[in-house]
Amino acid sequence: MQIDKKLRLLAVKIGLTALVTLSGFAYAQAVKPNVVILATGGTIAGAGASALNSASYAAAKVPVDKLLAGLPELANVANVRGEQVAQIASESFDNETLMKLGKRVSALVKQADVDGIVVTHGTDTLEETAYFLSLVIRTSKPIVVIGSMRPGTALSADGALNLFNAVSVAGSKDAAGKGVLVTMNDEIQSGRDVSKTINIKTEAFKSQWGPLGMVVEGNNYWFRAPVKRHTAQSEFNIDEFEALAPVDIVYGYGNVPRTLVDSVGKSGVKALIHGGTGNGSVANRVVPALQEVRAKGVQVIRSSRVAEGFVLRNAEQPDDKYDWVVAHDLNPQKARILAAVALTKPVSSKDLQRIFWQY
Repeated sequence: MQIDKKLRLLAVKIGLTALVTLSGFAYAQAVKPNVVILATGGTIAGAGASALNSASYAAAKVPVDKLLAGLPELANVANVRGEQVAQIASESFDNETLMKLGKRVSALVKQADVDGIVVTHGTDTLEETAYFLSLVIRTSKPIVVIGSMRPGTALSADGALNLFNAVSVAGSKDAAGKGVLVTMNDEIQSGRDVSKTINIKTEAFKSQWGPLGMVVEGNNYWFRAPVKRHTAQSEFNIDEFEALAPVDIVYGYGNVPRTLVDSVGKSGVKALIHGGTGNGSVANRVVPALQEVRAKGVQVIRSSRVAEGFVLRNAEQPDDKYDWVVAHDLNPQKARILAAVALTKPVSSKDLQRIFWQY
């Protein structure tokens, strides 16, 4: 009995569970992390009419309990439980759904019996949700957002491995403090940087700055770390507000009229994201419309519709003169997320520009 007690104390010190005694011998079992999977729908919960339907299928059909039951290997890496937060295709995500998800994540990461969070999500707006969570959840615990490009009914479906990798990463101590992550196609991407770049391949999610690492057979291999402010270092906290600020996007293109800016500017938004061509360029006929919108108190933020690069301040347009903000390397949809979070409280254009540099 005295030996057994000492072994149990040793197990606690080195991070093991209580020892199991069998035939007079004590065996230590490694403690598995506790990971909560929050399901929201999407392709990973989709189903096609046949195994050949990899691009045509119905999203958001499979509930989280069936997803978990179909992947018993998860029990090898973590103690897993699931919750159904939503069951929608992600193009139908709105600010209210984002807030509901964010509030739940924030509550869970405060629990001592939760070591990591996985969010299953449709791929269409996955990058927006991942960035939102990285801005507003105050934690160093791993949060991983994942989806799939093919439904589970398809040949070579990618969802099961993506989910296994996500749980493995969410339960890993070396993933702590790296912000919200996206683990798809064996890559570990920063939720801040990653975007969906193609709609019919499994390697759909890429970052112009490259992945943070790889996950292979349950092992993480890290190559870089995020430097922008996120999660525990963020000045934003979802516990402190109940709704996102209204922000909309207007895209630039050849022959674009000013009427689009005029219409959005009158809709009650607090900020307008201009997804311009090239270096966030603005057509000459649209410039006066944006100036008028800014004069009415709406923040004007120049982003670019170009997939890679970033918008230079006071290049193409005199941002200082017009009191505009540039989105740096954030695409229009991510610029909308940051502005919607930042403008939940009064912010000057100068401070808003500081936020876009830092986040």
